[in-house]
Amino acid sequence: MAQYELLLPKMGESVAEATIIKWAKQPGDEIEIDDIILEIATDKVDSEVPSPVKGKLVEHRFTENNVAQVGDVIAVIEVGEEDSSNIDTYKEVEIINEVEKVQPDDIPFLPETAKDEVSEAQHDFSKSDKFYSPLVKSIAQEEGISVSELDHIEGSGNDGRVTKDDLLGYISNRNPQAKNNSITPKPETKSEKEQEALEAPKDEPAPSSVASRPMSDEIIEMDRMRKVISEHMIASKETAAHVTSFVEADVTNLVLWRDRVKGVFEKREGEKITFTPIFVEAVAKAIKDMPMINISLNGHQIIKKKDINIGMATALPNGNLIVPVIKNADQLNLVGLTKAVNSLAKRARENKLLPDEVKGGTITLTNIGGFG
Repeated sequence: MAQYELLLPKMGESVAEATIIKWAKQPGDEIEIDDIILEIATDKVDSEVPSPVKGKLVEHRFTENNVAQVGDVIAVIEVGEEDSSNIDTYKEVEIINEVEKVQPDDIPFLPETAKDEVSEAQHDFSKSDKFYSPLVKSIAQEEGISVSELDHIEGSGNDGRVTKDDLLGYISNRNPQAKNNSITPKPETKSEKEQEALEAPKDEPAPSSVASRPMSDEIIEMDRMRKVISEHMIASKETAAHVTSFVEADVTNLVLWRDRVKGVFEKREGEKITFTPIFVEAVAKAIKDMPMINISLNGHQIIKKKDINIGMATALPNGNLIVPVIKNADQLNLVGLTKAVNSLAKRARENKLLPDEVKGGTITLTNIGGFG
């Protein structure tokens, strides 16, 4: 039997390490090609590492919450001789980013509102607001499972993502009622502490964690991304004083101009022009005129940034936020900015951003106009 050494894949030029957050497969488990082996996390992006080979997992080289360097051997897989002849032992694997996607809209970095119409194409995954791996999509198509039916399957992955095992389990238990999408949601169950509190004798005090809050309150554990956002915001407060200033501007002419040219622009360039690239261009020009707004602090040192890298705050469907960065925005014309904005926004929704693409921002733009 031959052994395949699975390496921690490259995730961008500036990313040298990642944290092992969960092993999806354990030593002794049989593995198919594209099965998810583990989940990893960088500063902001959570990803899945699939297996490029078929075999049996022999060894974990890192435990959960350990940090591995890019290129480290993170797992060993035993493969048969017939499967090993054409396998490069150190072949890099493509990571699969793990965030749900939403549909594009006119403001590229805000979640899309729900659509009333239902797509006629049963396997048009672009109509779903959930992320499915290529393997899950392939199995669903082969088994004749529509996107709407797939959306009802309860997933065990991060943020409720449907994994290959979830889908195969669903298929094995499939029945006519399930095919009609008549899936009954699981009844909510009380936590053990809440149940103990309800069953406790009247003359005994309930546990303090329950007694300190109303029974109707719901406790939601933060996911990893939200914890990181919280830590970064606290660090930002500790680094520099925060003040807020408001200046209003009449952009009536800008709106009228966009309404007039957007149809011709899309036909000529193949891209929708939104307000975002226009605002990015305005910010980049303002920084050229007033470079001291493009700075950061290091203790008592002011670092004046040479590059103008504009981040655009991007809302994700699970309520989290990510900031893809347009590098050297001042060197792009409006067409180039439009293409950059649309590409980053689309890949942010599909969680196909590389870690390098959410790093290096020198100033951030947030557009909440879509909320009225």
